[in-house]
Amino acid sequence: MRVSQGYVKYSKHNRDVGALGFALGLVRNMTAFLISTSLFLAASGVCKLYLSFLLYGIAPRWNLLTATFLLVFSVYGLNKLTDIKEDRINNPERVGYVEKVARILKYTVPLALFLSLVLSVFSSPWAVLVVLFPIVSGVLYSIRVSPNYPRLKDITGIKNTIIALTWANGTTFLPYLVAGSVQPQKVILIYYFFFMKSMINTILFDIRDIKGDKISGIKTIPVRLGFEKSRKLLLLLNSTFIPWLTVAYILGYFEEYLPVLVFAILNGYLYILHFARNGYKPGKTLDLWVDGEWFYTLALALAL
Repeated sequence: MRVSQGYVKYSKHNRDVGALGFALGLVRNMTAFLISTSLFLAASGVCKLYLSFLLYGIAPRWNLLTATFLLVFSVYGLNKLTDIKEDRINNPERVGYVEKVARILKYTVPLALFLSLVLSVFSSPWAVLVVLFPIVSGVLYSIRVSPNYPRLKDITGIKNTIIALTWANGTTFLPYLVAGSVQPQKVILIYYFFFMKSMINTILFDIRDIKGDKISGIKTIPVRLGFEKSRKLLLLLNSTFIPWLTVAYILGYFEEYLPVLVFAILNGYLYILHFARNGYKPGKTLDLWVDGEWFYTLALALAL
């Protein structure tokens, strides 16, 4: 009888372990798919824009949030298709997913671009120009327009600046266009926050991709500076948020969300120190923590 009971418990334990393993495997595969196809980043971009609406003190416009999702998905989807060579070294798992859905991406990317433009028209004609900027810069960033000129991503520092400008333009100016009268100082502070956050994050991702970029001849900031100097640069850039926050406090801006902004700054220090280490291979953890920061940062803002 005891043997039978032990067998039943053993069988149940195996089933539980098997079910848990299946569930974890499903979550890992789903996470890898969302990250590899830029759907995760597109959703994170929506959260970033939503937070910008909150900093302006206005209700979010859902057509602009949707346009942002489609825009980020399409621009980064294009980049995924053109970066297969580098990613075979830096991120072979992502290449596997991208190649599986490459045909779908070729059709959905232009469709998403078109829909993002249509949705932006409903807010303001100027919003179309804001949306067009990442489209043009995304093409120049990913594609070699002429054999005589390099891609933007091949020029040291330019790629990071273009990416940061693209994120800051959309995240700052789309809410501004529907906010009414806003003091210029407030707009500048919001712009700087999202610009510098994006600059830090894109350099951090270049640290992860340093091996493949070296082989491909792409002279990123980490390739030029090396790990240690890149780490110091990132810490310095993140430290500029301290005087930024002081100015915002003195001017009386973002009072309701000061704890959120302090959290975002401290979180920046944490992931820089964690990921900017020589020889460290973060994998999808970097995407989840850094690209995903706007999910939990927005959640904190909404909780307040």
